[in-house]
Amino acid sequence: MQTTFAKKIIDFNNNLSGTFKLPPEFEVLNPFKDLEETDWVMQQFYNKYYNDTQTRKLILGINPSRNGAGVTGIPFTDTKRLDAVCDIKMQSARTHETSSVFMYDMIAAYGGATKFYSKYFINSPFPLAIIRKNAHGKWINANYYDDARLLDALAPYMVRVLKTYINMGIDTNSVVALGLKNAKFIRELNNKYGLFKEISALEHPRFIQQYKSKEKDVYIAKYLNLLD
Repeated sequence: MQTTFAKKIIDFNNNLSGTFKLPPEFEVLNPFKDLEETDWVMQQFYNKYYNDTQTRKLILGINPSRNGAGVTGIPFTDTKRLDAVCDIKMQSARTHETSSVFMYDMIAAYGGATKFYSKYFINSPFPLAIIRKNAHGKWINANYYDDARLLDALAPYMVRVLKTYINMGIDTNSVVALGLKNAKFIRELNNKYGLFKEISALEHPRFIQQYKSKEKDVYIAKYLNLLD
């Protein structure tokens, strides 16, 4: 009997670990270890939408934010969308994440969560949240490419992660990278390791929601035009 996509993802998430020699102002957060309810929520989501052995296409974000996957364990999914769209309620947290708003508006336009997730798997080259301490001593979201030292520390792990996604049952003919800087790095890795045949880039949902919200429908159409 074949292992379902759901079980592969759940096992992957439950075994996420690593010792990272990060610059002192950066830290990595693992929601599956740090938040008691996250593991249960994550399992409910993947068993609902991925309980099959179908191949899927890969969409790569940057790395989870503290208020999205950094809490729910599900990329681009805050607790509001998790409840309202996926009918999975998280009791211990209530979060609003900007990228999640755009992503779920796009998913609705695509035909809904069931249809979308039957064809696509979303994750990140670095699947754990990254935070950094700013000049005022406050911890804020960080991206893996924000600092050359950080990128050097995480790159080998990210290569292993991408290879793991492929082994789960990912269609390697094409991958979509969200965010232009993210796409640039994925392409550099791909040139070196030959993971995917083609890499397409789309503007990141946070950028669209924060700076181009009046043109959201244009960007949703752009997503739908690229996604089949």
